[in-house]
Amino acid sequence: MTRSTALGRDTPPDETISTGGALGRMGAAMAGHAKLVFGVWLIVLVALGAAAPSVFGSLAGAGWHANGSESVQVRELAQQHFGGNSSAAVQVVVHSDTQTFDSPPLQQIITDVRTVFAGDPRFGAVIAPQPGMSISPDGHTGILLAGANASTDDMVKAVDEHKDELTALSGDGIEVYPTGASALWSDFNAANHDAMIQAELFSWPVTLAIMVLAFGSLVAAGLPLLLTLAGLVASAGGLVLLNQVTPISVWAMNFAMMFALALGIDYALFIVSRFRDAIRHASSPRTAVAETMDTAGKAVILSGITVLVSLSAVLLVPAPAVRTMAVGIMLAVFFVLLASMTLLPATLGKLGGKVNAGSLPYAKRQAHHSPRFAAWGELLHRHPWPFAIGSLLVLITLSIPVLGLKVAMPSIEVVPTDAPVRQGYELVQAQMGEGAPGMLQLITPTARGAETATAAAATDGIAMVTPPQPAPDGSGYVMLQAMPAVDPSDAQMGTILHTLRANLPEGALVGGAPAENLDLQQALNDYLPLIVGIILILGFGLLLLALQAPLIAILGTVVSLLSTAAAFGVAKLIFQDGHGASLLGFTPQGFLDGWGPVFFFAMIFAIAMDYTVFLLATAKEHYERSGDPKVAHVDGLAHSGRVIFAAAAVMVAVFFTFALADPLPPKEMGIILGVAVLLDAVLIRLVLLPVLLRLTGHAAWWSPAWLRRILPKISFSH
Repeated sequence: MTRSTALGRDTPPDETISTGGALGRMGAAMAGHAKLVFGVWLIVLVALGAAAPSVFGSLAGAGWHANGSESVQVRELAQQHFGGNSSAAVQVVVHSDTQTFDSPPLQQIITDVRTVFAGDPRFGAVIAPQPGMSISPDGHTGILLAGANASTDDMVKAVDEHKDELTALSGDGIEVYPTGASALWSDFNAANHDAMIQAELFSWPVTLAIMVLAFGSLVAAGLPLLLTLAGLVASAGGLVLLNQVTPISVWAMNFAMMFALALGIDYALFIVSRFRDAIRHASSPRTAVAETMDTAGKAVILSGITVLVSLSAVLLVPAPAVRTMAVGIMLAVFFVLLASMTLLPATLGKLGGKVNAGSLPYAKRQAHHSPRFAAWGELLHRHPWPFAIGSLLVLITLSIPVLGLKVAMPSIEVVPTDAPVRQGYELVQAQMGEGAPGMLQLITPTARGAETATAAAATDGIAMVTPPQPAPDGSGYVMLQAMPAVDPSDAQMGTILHTLRANLPEGALVGGAPAENLDLQQALNDYLPLIVGIILILGFGLLLLALQAPLIAILGTVVSLLSTAAAFGVAKLIFQDGHGASLLGFTPQGFLDGWGPVFFFAMIFAIAMDYTVFLLATAKEHYERSGDPKVAHVDGLAHSGRVIFAAAAVMVAVFFTFALADPLPPKEMGIILGVAVLLDAVLIRLVLLPVLLRLTGHAAWWSPAWLRRILPKISFSH
């Protein structure tokens, strides 16, 4: 047995391979020890895959609040001193057109509802409907309250488990609907989960079709999907395990699924395309893998780091759901990147020339250097100004509407009309007043209860205030409920809350579900400028590190910002103003969901920088070889244009499938990200950025001597 066989190598020990840099050597090692790599990945996928099926049932369903805010303080006090009568409490709406609450049938329903809650320790004190407080003036509608005796996440799970049992009590002219914040998130998460799964199932065959057209080979087209699947399974299992340490929002998996598919295909496209070119002239598959990882591999790892860094800025927002959504995407990107650096090179090393198996007839004429994109590069080189001005006009025109963008937390309209929580919400509103589903909770020391009640009742926009109720545990607090005169999602609600807090005596706190939404929105607004600034600085820093050229790093960052602004401008036209709403099948809320600017900015900028790295890394590789800016511009486009175009087509297809979802948030996400990728790929990566390379010439790649001395040397030529 030779030493190489004993080590599990798949190539002869005497083969001499020029592996270039560190990534080239690593790629060659992965290809040379393919069986070991496959074995390790099999163990990882089996271990994490065992947890993956439970991901949606395990993850947290709430977390949409701002840690440390006044409204969260009220919720914690209510759970501690008022039997769980907090914003997380479960409200059960009971209604009959023919019976009133003094009738035996409705009293029996109240008893049955109590029985449902009695066996679950997550529910605290149960408060029956009370005249003048939680029974409508006509006596036909009442609200039973089950206190929250657990965390907000556990309360959402409790509603998940019991809502069918509660709605099953309806019958004989009596309607029963669980409602309140916990029920809202239960129905909201369920609707979004179903929509995301349907979109994923639809996007996979569409993606495969695009991949086959792009590669012209069934084997090559299948590799990115296998890579993505590995990353997806690993990230799903990782999220379940991480959830044992700290609650992770179920939305984290929704976003992770989408990003794993989109970025996994992006990275695999770039690497597999380069490998198919390298295998034509390489002495062995390992040599081809080494060349591929030394060039395309560098671009992929720098792109992945850019995505991770951009999303890490979102972790500054003090909202558990927002933070863990970022964590979910980062985990998916990490595993996809890890698979791209290890599993994919090992697979390519094993396949060798078989990567082109199952080729379509036209693919046999296909080369990594695209004559069509080379011709396009020549056209841009000859006539740069018309293309520069045209693309800038389009992007700036689409960006202008962003100046009028409004944001707010989602209204009840994001939940399907047949969802029990929405039916209960609308019933309470019809019977008890516009603001009844969004009661504000006021907690104050007992000595100031009467003063607080008087001040609240005198506040503009408050329709009714209940008498102070002392805490059952004798802690010295009282709670009051204040009903706004408007719907909880009305734009006036923010003014009402601000005025109420200003009018109340010292020590009085205001909370409740509407206040939690508004406090979260304020936190998102406050952190947005900081997050944008951090992402721009870090994005520029990573481009500078990768390209070693200040001017093109600045230009790459600025043009990425342009596509982001244009995408939000389109979002304003569609989701705020309602253009195309009937075609897309939704009712506009008059604003964009409040978490959109922070989160979508990070995601769009990360994707935009992804393509920037691919294009500019390829251009720099040709500049390093030739020293000619025209060669860098034209050949950079010729070698990366088809990959960028195909990757963008896949991303747009993946994102736009989410636009078919019924719930509004996945629709917003799909359309905003899809439009961003479309604008970025077509107008920036394939027009504006190449034109800027043409106009700046040698200056694009110039770097001062002092900068070259302090930056680590990164070369893209093999």
